[in-house]
Amino acid sequence: MTLTRCAAAALLAAGSLWAFTASAQGLVEVTPLGGKEGEFCRYDRAMVFQDPDGTRILYDVGRTVAGPDDPRLGDIDAVLVSHMHGDHLGDRRLPAVEAGTCAEPDISVMTTPNSNSVEIAVAKGAKIVVGSEMQSFLAGKMKAAGGDPTDSLLVRFGASRKIGGVAITTVPAAHSNGVSPAFIGGELGEHLAEAGLNAYVGPPTGYVLTFSNGLAVYLSGDTGITAEQDSVVRGYYGAKLAVINIGDVFTTGPSEAVYVTDELVQAVSVIPSHANEVATDGGKVVAGTRTESFMSSVKAAAHLPLSGRTMAFDANGHCVEGC
Repeated sequence: MTLTRCAAAALLAAGSLWAFTASAQGLVEVTPLGGKEGEFCRYDRAMVFQDPDGTRILYDVGRTVAGPDDPRLGDIDAVLVSHMHGDHLGDRRLPAVEAGTCAEPDISVMTTPNSNSVEIAVAKGAKIVVGSEMQSFLAGKMKAAGGDPTDSLLVRFGASRKIGGVAITTVPAAHSNGVSPAFIGGELGEHLAEAGLNAYVGPPTGYVLTFSNGLAVYLSGDTGITAEQDSVVRGYYGAKLAVINIGDVFTTGPSEAVYVTDELVQAVSVIPSHANEVATDGGKVVAGTRTESFMSSVKAAAHLPLSGRTMAFDANGHCVEGC
């Protein structure tokens, strides 16, 4: 059943009360925004992280957030974009929350050339925080969408920026970072499309977020195994919670993601992402899926990113509510 605006508003109000309680306890909240309430579905990428001080950060908007008017969003202070592929930046989106099915979400609303990420950031008055030349490209998109281009912020490897109580840094990701001609438009976009090429805006990134309660969270973006997952993410930042992509072929597969989580990052807790499958049915893992393979093999406490279900983590990376 399609989630009505009235029902969504009620859920948001209830979530706000819980958020107040979690914030008072010094907990970091994580809320996945996927295609179907209570499920982990094909295109699910987006998550909102809320600091105990109320700062709200939206990670990899993708296609399952129904634009700026999605009632699940609430206030957003910063938008993170790990790389420019359409399923992360948002080349299209749901027309409304819950449109379509878990296997075939209705992502019929095109958001090129500006992107779902930019349209949400402009409407919410949020910053976009990225690494590499993505910053200047997205600044132009923000200006074209009626926003302030100076709200597109760069943070390179080894540096950090504070948004509210959250310190944001980028870390290397082993992936590609081509910009589809659909985001470029004009004659250049046409020529690139004809040649079967994408533009390039510097390396893709992952993130480490350090929250005001001391919790450090690793957001892998689309990546393979990298040395920095050990030396930087674990060794320097001491991340206790990881969000890692398990989709295989395009990112780490389940076994590789287990190695990254347990041996390199050595996370206390982990949230799988980017599974590219119908991973759950009725909120339970589907047998034979990549998600089941990962969840059954990883030693860290694994938590499903069920859409709309808020989890709360303490400073040591333990999930203490909503697990």
